[in-house]
Amino acid sequence: MAKNLLIVESPAKAKTIEKILGSDFEVKSCYGHIRDLEKDDMGIDVKKNYAPRYIVPEDKQKVVAELKKLAKKSDEVWLATDEDREGEAISWHLCEVLGLDPKVTKRIVFHEITKPAIQAAVLNPRTVDLNLVNAQQARRIVDRIVGFELSPVLWRKMSMRNSLSAGRVQSVAVRLIAEREREINAFNTTSNFKIEAFFAAKDINGKNVTFKADGSRQNTTEDAERFLQSCAGAAYKVKDIQVKPARKSPAAPFTTSTLQQEASRKMGYGVSKTMLLAQRLYESGYITYMRTDSVNLSDTAITDTKAQIGKQFGDKYVQVRKYKNKNESAQEAHEAIRPTYMENSSVPDSDARRLYELIWKRTMASQMADAELEKTTAKIDISTNKAELNAQGEVMKFDGFLKVYMEDHDDDEEIEEEDTEGMLPPLRVGQTLEFKEMKATERFSRPLPRYTEASLVKKLEELGIGRPSTYAPTISTILKRGYVEKRDKEGVKRNIRILLLSHNKISKLTEQETTGAEKSKLFPTDLGLVVTDFLKEYFGDVMDYGFTASIEQEFDEIAAGKTLWTKMVDGFYKPFKKDIENTLETAERIKGERELGIDPVSGKRVIARMGRYGPMVQIGEINTDNEEEEKPRFAKLKAVQSIETISLEEAMELFKLPRNLGKFEGEDVLINIGRFGPYASHNKKFYSLNKDMDPYTVELEEIAPMIAEKRIAKDERTIKVFEKEKIQLLKGPYGAYMKQGLRNFKLTKEQQERAADLTIEEAKQIIEEIKANPPKKKAGRKK
Repeated sequence: MAKNLLIVESPAKAKTIEKILGSDFEVKSCYGHIRDLEKDDMGIDVKKNYAPRYIVPEDKQKVVAELKKLAKKSDEVWLATDEDREGEAISWHLCEVLGLDPKVTKRIVFHEITKPAIQAAVLNPRTVDLNLVNAQQARRIVDRIVGFELSPVLWRKMSMRNSLSAGRVQSVAVRLIAEREREINAFNTTSNFKIEAFFAAKDINGKNVTFKADGSRQNTTEDAERFLQSCAGAAYKVKDIQVKPARKSPAAPFTTSTLQQEASRKMGYGVSKTMLLAQRLYESGYITYMRTDSVNLSDTAITDTKAQIGKQFGDKYVQVRKYKNKNESAQEAHEAIRPTYMENSSVPDSDARRLYELIWKRTMASQMADAELEKTTAKIDISTNKAELNAQGEVMKFDGFLKVYMEDHDDDEEIEEEDTEGMLPPLRVGQTLEFKEMKATERFSRPLPRYTEASLVKKLEELGIGRPSTYAPTISTILKRGYVEKRDKEGVKRNIRILLLSHNKISKLTEQETTGAEKSKLFPTDLGLVVTDFLKEYFGDVMDYGFTASIEQEFDEIAAGKTLWTKMVDGFYKPFKKDIENTLETAERIKGERELGIDPVSGKRVIARMGRYGPMVQIGEINTDNEEEEKPRFAKLKAVQSIETISLEEAMELFKLPRNLGKFEGEDVLINIGRFGPYASHNKKFYSLNKDMDPYTVELEEIAPMIAEKRIAKDERTIKVFEKEKIQLLKGPYGAYMKQGLRNFKLTKEQQERAADLTIEEAKQIIEEIKANPPKKKAGRKK
């Protein structure tokens, strides 16, 4: 038995560290958090100074029991959970559960899982930092208060299933996405005309080349035509040439936020995928800790990086740089994300390799020399109207850090519209240029793009909302709750007008371009929009960006030992509780409806609104005074439609369902949309439509073979059916199971083996037993 027990959070980390420390240490994992707040009554005693009531979840009891047994047998217990506040809190919970004294129990932290770092940490242990624990505890309690107090308000004020919930940071994130969507919907596109003239000249080798010069933009097609007309027959002479040196500097090493952004831009990774791969790299000893808002590199790291740059590219590429944080409260860790050993330009892990190479390149580039450029600007006079054109060229004199890495940009950043300028041919002042043609091309203004996961993280960070450990869970939560969805948007074709001046004649052309196409963007759902409006109206503080950021600063003050956590929680809770009580008393039910117009057939009002199962359109209203009056008609919105933007014409199209496509095998085939999406009904059976089928346009020729295929597949899966009780015994990928209505019931191994022989009485008994003793859901764990 090893003398020392060292506890970490993950099994992968445990294996790596155990190899380093040898036989004196037994390294075990606690698998993330081992305790959480009780579910009953928030798990917080508000009257006793917000005292939390923690329990060990059922799925962690086995782990805790094993750790207790090992702790008793060990001479000393060491805590080596992650170095952020979450990790500090886990160490404290371990002390509480294992009966350890947090004032003397050895706590070690490290930024990287390498032999020198682990050995140095063991030589310099500290104790649990209760200020960091209290900061995490305050965050957990405030978030629990918001969730438990606010969610029931939504249940009571909105006619939806009781899955509605609200969170402190999540609600603000949804607000950002909702406001961007409304900005896009309200945006009025304008156009102007870009002027480009093309000239011929000889390059340094005497070859004829074409280069471009830009003129002032023209506001209207008339202005553009007038300008081109005024250039007919003109002579074009070089008036001035300026050559200026320019430099480009590398970006700082990665923080959690910038890694998420760049992995999204360069590789299309979602925030959760990036963090999953980064954690794997960290636990395998390849990179430093992946939750950090620091851009600092240690002296050792700088020395190693400098040596690697010199070895690979030569000393002229080396430029040592010290980066400073813009964010004064950077506290989650003390170093940027970087490789542990710079000589490793790649890793064997095929899944995580691309992310590792991105981190390696960014770290290398951060200590490399500036790229040196030479920018040439030539001013060209037009003889007929005294206007001026500008031709620009750029030549790379020294590539510097660009030899390794170039940072990408988000859609909404101000960058040049066209590709980077190439090299201009040799020109001289006074030179008359050979004119080829001039174009006036229509260009349209664009709204800011919708957020990607990574650009949302960037915005949250800019506003001071959330911390490195909260970004990925925040985005996962708003997607899971159905307030936001991540999807692609197809572009639409639009005409662009082009005027062309060639041989002193102007011709008019029309071309097409695709606009509005977006990939993996965050769209607010109608539910997200409605809930956001309600929370903004009645809970202004919770939805306020500045207030949410100030809460984060208060957590930082608790972590620094400047504020008592109970005082901070009390300052938040009391006014928040008043808002809850006032809203329950005075707020009207959330309608989330918009009037679209009048149904031309019935003359009844048409509205788009939130229904129990999502957004829908309604014709007519329920008349409680006259029960004989025709009931309202309802239709579900398409996935790409929204209450806020749907038109009356689009709404009326939705009432074309159900559609009768005709007869198949002597029975009508009806197409409709139900609670679980579009379906076909045939001979009293229901078949979900394939994903590529549009219920409004699909025809019998497509549906008939689909029904036949699904029927065969169902027959092959069916073991036994009790028609009267609507109970089926079916084959699944993991063996036989039972289905009643829409609910599935798992069978034991013995029941699966004799599924074909089960009687109706036995089937009913199995269902009753499962309903009486439902299987426990596995609790999620940190990471």
